[in-house]
Amino acid sequence: MSDEAMRIPAFVRYWTASTTGSFGTAVSTVAIQVLVVQVLVATPAEVGFVNAARVLPYAFLGLFAGVLVDRVRRRPLLVWSNAAQAVALLAIPALWLADALSLLVVAVVLFVVGALSVVEIAARQSFLPRLVPMRTLLSANARIDQGDTVAMTSGPALGGGLIAVIGAPLTILADALTCALGAVMNARVRVEEPPLPRRPSTPAQVLGDIGVGVRYIYRHRTIAPHAVSTHIWFIGNAMALTAFAPFALREMGLGAVAYGVVLAFTGVGGLIGALVAVRAGIRLGAGGATLLGFALAPVAWGVSALAPPTAAGLVILGAVQLLAGLGMGVSNSNSLGYRQAVTPDELQGRMNATIRSANRTCAVVGALAGGLVGQLLGLRPALWVAVTVFVIAAVVVVGSPLRTARHD
Repeated sequence: MSDEAMRIPAFVRYWTASTTGSFGTAVSTVAIQVLVVQVLVATPAEVGFVNAARVLPYAFLGLFAGVLVDRVRRRPLLVWSNAAQAVALLAIPALWLADALSLLVVAVVLFVVGALSVVEIAARQSFLPRLVPMRTLLSANARIDQGDTVAMTSGPALGGGLIAVIGAPLTILADALTCALGAVMNARVRVEEPPLPRRPSTPAQVLGDIGVGVRYIYRHRTIAPHAVSTHIWFIGNAMALTAFAPFALREMGLGAVAYGVVLAFTGVGGLIGALVAVRAGIRLGAGGATLLGFALAPVAWGVSALAPPTAAGLVILGAVQLLAGLGMGVSNSNSLGYRQAVTPDELQGRMNATIRSANRTCAVVGALAGGLVGQLLGLRPALWVAVTVFVIAAVVVVGSPLRTARHD
């Protein structure tokens, strides 16, 4: 893989902010799951409710965030959204110390953090094409994925260890600190952004801008099936993750440390996938690499549903999490790099925010469905329903022009 992107100082600072943020998220993901399941003793349906809270803002704000990103400078959005997330996350340990923490409070805090993430991630994904040459987008996204997956590998294990020492609520401080560091690093990025577009901001004009973005995505020959298949994948993934936390912690009998170690294997697989993503994209094309990643998901989660509550089952869970991470690592860089490369700069914000908004809205549906199916039918059947959804996502790619799309 070319190291051209890593020779660009602005990209290095951007990459550092992204990687440290992913590290904090990986730690707090374990902490929040343990906090909700074990400290606050949530039911499977309540776990789904809390998981949905963090992604619910995408349903309301995602489309407007895309218009905002295409109308203002993107670097300041990164700085202020990172800083605000740090402040919001501090509320969980503070309220726990004040003995005022509840499931509803956790859901509200995660909703606020999710709302800020809508703007931050839309700006971050749309900012990258301004930092590196177009020919470097695939390798730059792969570098970002490598940093993310290293964080995913070490973050959950460290999170489990921190939980064992200081408890789940205080462990969330790590995420707040990395958000603050991300704000500092993004503030140090030096890049000349193009002049701001001068367009009226009336409700009609904003809605018109949203419509332009939506039509571009869902009428595009290859971006449309990419978007639809990804939406379906997010439903399946949210269902699987919602069922997996109580499945692993209760039915499989994992403690916080063992659970963190199992999740760390997702990061190991993701790192391997990110390392081979460029080669896979060159050999298979963007569509073929995306399909490969999607095809691994139903295999991984299907085997998870068969794992017995024994030591061998623990090994199986680690192995299949590695496989699931491998699929995500291969597909993510290729799909994101492809759509960034084919989308004009003036539509980057709306393209990224619209797809991500729809993805997270689908994740809300998947989280709620996973919790309800888990409570009504059991956690293993919920995993099998998720497997079915993953298969549908792969079928959409197979039956569309995306399957043969290549990086230019």
